[in-house]
Amino acid sequence: MHKESKGSKAVKILLISISVIFVFLMLVLPLITVIAEALKQGFEVYIKAVADKYTVKAILLTVEATLCAVAVNTVFGLFAAWAVTKFRFKGKKLLCTLIDLPVTVSPVIAGLIFVLTFGRQSPLYPLLESLDIKIVFAVPGIILATVFVTFPFISRELIPVLESQGTDEEEAAALMGAKGFTIFTKITFPHIKWAFLYGVVLCAARAMGEFGAVSVLSGHLRGKTNTLPLHVEILFNEFKYVPAFAVSSILVMMAVLILIAKSVVEYIGKRESENVR
Repeated sequence: MHKESKGSKAVKILLISISVIFVFLMLVLPLITVIAEALKQGFEVYIKAVADKYTVKAILLTVEATLCAVAVNTVFGLFAAWAVTKFRFKGKKLLCTLIDLPVTVSPVIAGLIFVLTFGRQSPLYPLLESLDIKIVFAVPGIILATVFVTFPFISRELIPVLESQGTDEEEAAALMGAKGFTIFTKITFPHIKWAFLYGVVLCAARAMGEFGAVSVLSGHLRGKTNTLPLHVEILFNEFKYVPAFAVSSILVMMAVLILIAKSVVEYIGKRESENVR
């Protein structure tokens, strides 16, 4: 018995050590490197790089694309999760498969698909041109690509929770005369609010860091279609390493804020579920 406990303790220490070393090498050390390189030439150079007009425009475009992606996928995620878990219909499995499609398709391939769909060689292009709508190498294309790659995040967080909840409470409320909106706001949403917020956080985090699909659709037009990840790439390719790391530090800070929000949502949701029990 003593040998078993001693052996399990050794295994525990080994696993924890491996985990800590891996996290340090893969996450902590790169983050420290980014901050150190960003401040390598002093705080003034850092501020100059961050306050550059092209950097500011890249930040604004990244925020715009993220907000649009979160808004669209929030609406779709709620509707899709509700439909999949509360109704029986033909094609449900196909719908679930299509929801997961952006996870399995490479973002670069997704960008190429949108170029073929909305570019000059597309049958839709004459119509888009007549309506003065530009998607490829324009902001709408950036938003479209960001929406696509973040498509499943909110719905996939909601579907398991709604499935575990069942339909008994909604059916009882409906029998008592409650309308659909009242049922959703008073019965359904309180059960899924933390999963919903968690999905929104994940969606925002993925949207801010998207590179592949956006890179294909953007055209790399500085100050027009460059998001923060694309702007970092351009600076790095121009051998402007300190400005590149300075701009990268903005993404790091955004990631940290997202991580804090994620942790807060998880903590509050877990605490509330424990109180209910």
